[in-house]
Amino acid sequence: MTETSPILIALADADLLHEEHIVLSGVNLEARTGEFIYLIGRTGSGKSSLLKTLYGELPLTTGTGTVCGVNLSGLKRNHVHLLRRKLGIVFQDFELLTDRTATENLQFVLKVTDWKDAGDRERRIKEVLEAVGLENKGYKRPHELSGGERQRLAIARALLNSPKLILADEPTGNLDPQTAEGILQLLHNLAAEGRCVLMATHNHDILRRRPGRILQCDQGKLMEIDAPPILA
Repeated sequence: MTETSPILIALADADLLHEEHIVLSGVNLEARTGEFIYLIGRTGSGKSSLLKTLYGELPLTTGTGTVCGVNLSGLKRNHVHLLRRKLGIVFQDFELLTDRTATENLQFVLKVTDWKDAGDRERRIKEVLEAVGLENKGYKRPHELSGGERQRLAIARALLNSPKLILADEPTGNLDPQTAEGILQLLHNLAAEGRCVLMATHNHDILRRRPGRILQCDQGKLMEIDAPPILA
């Protein structure tokens, strides 16, 4: 990543709201391709509100902001899907379709994002399953997968449309340490391949083992810090 790398997130003087209350004020943020960025802060400090603003769940009403070239100011609800097609979003609770196999989960996403050709869909699904190490698990339903495998499937889903920006909300929060390490390695690999990964986490040990930019939500502000805070 260099200063000439494309900017994927740009917020300036942005106030971020949750239920009409400002949770983060005066936010200024730039994120570029190739960066791995941690987002930390106590529960209720604004981490989720920032992510939801970036993927269009919460409106941006004060300040300016663009994500992957999409203007967040005045973004209409019926245009949010156009923003999300440019992103990969990974949730802590996976949000998989439980009555469908891994392959069918991915087929569903491709169909609703206008992949018309069945052969193209099949090839893309094979590619993303291989990328996350699930090439032999496509026939299984989510309940037949381990927690780490379900999270890998969620990452595969996020990769389907080749996004430059991946937003991950506590993707290792419900996983054992060894499985979490594998997921973190996978996400770091994606950043090394030229994507930008913004990952919310409460696990500060991760930050010490695998360095990246650190953004902290604290007392209504978003600030960049040099090292993980020492918890009392």
